[in-house]
Amino acid sequence: MTFEEMARARYSVKGFKSTPVEEEKLNKILEIAGVAPTARNKQSFRIYVLKSEEALQKANSLTRCVYGAPVCLMFTYNIEETYPYIEDQGLSSGDEDCSIAATHVMFAAMEQGLGTCWVNAFTPSKAKALFDLPENEYVVLLMPVGYADAEPKPTHTTKKPLEEIVRFL
Repeated sequence: MTFEEMARARYSVKGFKSTPVEEEKLNKILEIAGVAPTARNKQSFRIYVLKSEEALQKANSLTRCVYGAPVCLMFTYNIEETYPYIEDQGLSSGDEDCSIAATHVMFAAMEQGLGTCWVNAFTPSKAKALFDLPENEYVVLLMPVGYADAEPKPTHTTKKPLEEIVRFL
């Protein structure tokens, strides 16, 4: 499958089978995340693999959007390793670094026959406290990973025309 075909076929999975994700597939996905480009190659992101019963219960207590996945990835960044915006104090590359890595994960998972869902329907500060993360880490997103259930199907299939989202200056 070409990248374009994958980009057009990928959707947010909102129902997973209980089938475990094979370690070799999970490791391949994490390996691909590890090659994601980051601002100034600072590599500020961290990926927590939530797959124990306890960890998944915690994730489920944060959001209803784990959807029964056997694995949930939690993306964070270490603020001390981000690249700061030059003149806007308090802004850094952390969110972008996590987003690039998470996008790599989405497509690597798809290549492995797995589905994902980008989840921001939770409170990051609660996740940080619940998982007792270091003070210098900030949670950006959760991403359940697993084999998609037959249902539900993609829900966001209508896309705006390029003229509405692209601006040439």
